Amino acid sequence: MSIRAENLTYVYGQGTAMEQYALRNVNFEILDGEFVGLIGHTGSGKSTLIQHLNGLIKPTGGTVYYDGVDIHSEGYSLRELRSKVGLVFQYPEHQLFEVDVFSDVCYGPKNLGLTKEETEQRARDALRLVGLEERYWEQSPFELSGGQKRRVAIAGVLAMNPRVLILDEPTAGLDPRGRDEILDEIRELHSERNMSIILVSHSMEDMAKYAGRLMVMNQGEKVFDGSPREVFEHYRELEAIGLAAPEVTYIVHELRDHGVPIGDDITTVEEAQKAILKLLGGGNHD
Repeated sequence: MSIRAENLTYVYGQGTAMEQYALRNVNFEILDGEFVGLIGHTGSGKSTLIQHLNGLIKPTGGTVYYDGVDIHSEGYSLRELRSKVGLVFQYPEHQLFEVDVFSDVCYGPKNLGLTKEETEQRARDALRLVGLEERYWEQSPFELSGGQKRRVAIAGVLAMNPRVLILDEPTAGLDPRGRDEILDEIRELHSERNMSIILVSHSMEDMAKYAGRLMVMNQGEKVFDGSPREVFEHYRELEAIGLAAPEVTYIVHELRDHGVPIGDDITTVEEAQKAILKLLGGGNHD
């Protein structure tokens, strides 16, 4: 499985006085099993980009391919594509509408034409995957906490059994504990199912911790694409476009400037801790 964009371009208000490029000649390929972080300042084109990947928006120019096939070619089933490329919008709990949690998660697979038994099994599996206890399944989704609602919304997409899961700021508005729980569960999904994950986030610390690859957008163009270490090496350029590297990046560079022989490939607090302990005591610390 792969998703590939070739010269992807999207123009709002094309041909009018309000014409504005949201995306301009964006190229990339996301392979099966990758965990990709998508970052960029507000208005950089991130949300517009991800809506192209399951056909919600049709490009003004360029092409999106799923498994080598143009998703807007004649006869292509966008409905089938959306069962394979699941998109969880920001504040997805706003999309919850059924009388109880279980019915809400059943909605997607039922629309795929699955039997009642298959639909309900998919829903049970998805709710367990996101760690929502059975005692909540018969409750109204509107009675749940913010983090629990977020889990239900993600379960609704997972019940479609997608190969790719796209999440637009899935931790927005959650407290630190809720945020960590959601992100840890997404990482488990990635490892257990070998599912491709595309995660949109403003948190550089989260990106450094969870993503294996980062794509950085600025004013509709892709400006960096590489491992977190490779991207955060450009922290000065990131600052210039309204972003920043994780705090630990600045600490490491400060230490190096003062002659501390610490590696410049550190992107997380855990990595920095290990490196500093190794320098202090030969690495005999947990």
